[in-house]
Amino acid sequence: MTSKLEQLKQFTTVVADTGDIDAIARLKPVDATTNPSLLLKAAAMPRYADHLRTAMNRCGGDIGLACDLFAVAVGQQILELIPGRISTEVDARLSFDTQAMIQRAERLIGLYEQAGIGRERVLIKIASTWEGIRAAEQLEKAGIQTNLTLLFSFTQAVACAEAGVFLISPFVGRIYDWYKKHEGRDYQGAEDPGVQSVSRIYDYYKAHGYKTVVMGASFRNVGQIEALAGCDRLTISPELLGQLAEASGTLARKLQPGRGCEPRISLDESHFRWGLNEDAMATEKLAEGIRQFARDQEKLEGLLADLA
Repeated sequence: MTSKLEQLKQFTTVVADTGDIDAIARLKPVDATTNPSLLLKAAAMPRYADHLRTAMNRCGGDIGLACDLFAVAVGQQILELIPGRISTEVDARLSFDTQAMIQRAERLIGLYEQAGIGRERVLIKIASTWEGIRAAEQLEKAGIQTNLTLLFSFTQAVACAEAGVFLISPFVGRIYDWYKKHEGRDYQGAEDPGVQSVSRIYDYYKAHGYKTVVMGASFRNVGQIEALAGCDRLTISPELLGQLAEASGTLARKLQPGRGCEPRISLDESHFRWGLNEDAMATEKLAEGIRQFARDQEKLEGLLADLA
């Protein structure tokens, strides 16, 4: 019998959530994603030392540009190993400035194109704030496709679909973490709040014909992955990909079109902000996620500054 990873690939596009070149080469995902935390880990690896120095030499003293150059260099290496796309993230500190996110996204795409990589192989990751969704809406119209990250609520997902973004990354594991802490209990399979959130979004999108891709992210265990088998895409850490590659047994498809019948809704800014405000978990995890990525961005800038 084929492994559970190979079975999963039959109905879900598998994405590697890592900047580890060796893991990508070994596990052969279709796409890959990075973020400031993963880039910070990559920066500590000897194989990326030359990329760090090159980024500093090319940035003209602009540390933010050096970070983007490094991110693109890592993305370029990853793209040599995968047939699909790389997701590269905009500085999280810009998450409430629509125009600044657009400008940074355009710069990242420009750097990829200077490296000979077409924009069709890149997704720009942006936090799912109201301002981020508006930035993504404009970028999509300009031919730059986006991955809306740090997504924890149905409200965020609805707004992203209405904006016509290419892909969303709902964070299964971080939703699970919040409920486990606040409810004082563990969750398994379909009762997991993170799994339920992604299942609801998937069903809603399919029921109403939205083209936005649903890519579950931030997994804590293989049970969460198995419960979302059939989701459009799943971005998975090398550790969990390895566990799936070694696991035998039948993996059944759990998500598929035709299950949902939830009424279609529309959100303006005030209703978006109220819906997010009413979801304590989503409000807390979105803010926490932006802060965490911002701190890791600052640490990466510190590493680069030390090379100056």
